[in-house]
Amino acid sequence: MAVTVAASRLGTSAYDQSPVELRANFSRDDANIAIRAVYRQVLGNDYIMSSERLVAAESLFQNGFITVRDFVRAVAQSELYKQKFLYPNFQTRVIELNFKHLLGRAPYDESEVIEHLDRYQNEGFDADISSYIDSDEYTASFGDNVVPYFRDFEYRTSQRSVGFTRLVNLNRGYASSDRAQVSGNASRLAQDLARNEVSAAIGPSGANDGWAYRASKGDTVPNQALGGSTPYGVEGSILRIEVTGILSPGYPKVRRSSRAYLVPFDRLLATMTEIKRKGGKIASITPAGR
Repeated sequence: MAVTVAASRLGTSAYDQSPVELRANFSRDDANIAIRAVYRQVLGNDYIMSSERLVAAESLFQNGFITVRDFVRAVAQSELYKQKFLYPNFQTRVIELNFKHLLGRAPYDESEVIEHLDRYQNEGFDADISSYIDSDEYTASFGDNVVPYFRDFEYRTSQRSVGFTRLVNLNRGYASSDRAQVSGNASRLAQDLARNEVSAAIGPSGANDGWAYRASKGDTVPNQALGGSTPYGVEGSILRIEVTGILSPGYPKVRRSSRAYLVPFDRLLATMTEIKRKGGKIASITPAGR
């Protein structure tokens, strides 16, 4: 189902996804289509080399010995998945990715994260992965033969309203993978879930006119004003300016996803002019904490 109405306001383009189902009496080509879809979904659109493919599991699948559900489990419990998502990330980030990859949605509330965190600590990673795949929700949504897909981008009776914007924040579009985003391995939803707040729909900066600020990994801020020499901490009000899409110096011209500046009040106008000259969009101006 396509999301076409004012898609640019979310910083994305119209979204269209048709579920991939492996029907009875499938051909080898049908199996290969499903294999590619499983890799793309479960591995978060990340690139996979030929040497990384799960050859044994693929062969069993192509010959009908295992189902789509079994192949999804094999990929999600593989060392490949663990190297890409488990080992480099804090556990809350792992859990929100597991929800996205295996159930096609984001976690709705903190209790879901706590449940899976507890299972991971007490039963291990493979048991936690199986809890998604063997759940009633997975069975009702995908069964044995449908490749998981992003369900909260389409309307359904069981959908929760917070699911759409939470999934927008986890899914950065087909041009990005879950390992190649400005926020690095930081959780996207931890603060909103802890506060029981609805997540804002923040589109991928630079995708189109739907600009929004997203802090880079570590949220580093320079200690002096843009193009100036006034250090942070002098007398007078200091403001924090959050900017998206500012052009990096040099060639080629590559847009930075986000950047923040600390600016004395008396340099605010000059700084705003400089940001505009460099093609940036100001997302917010707030007092800087000392």
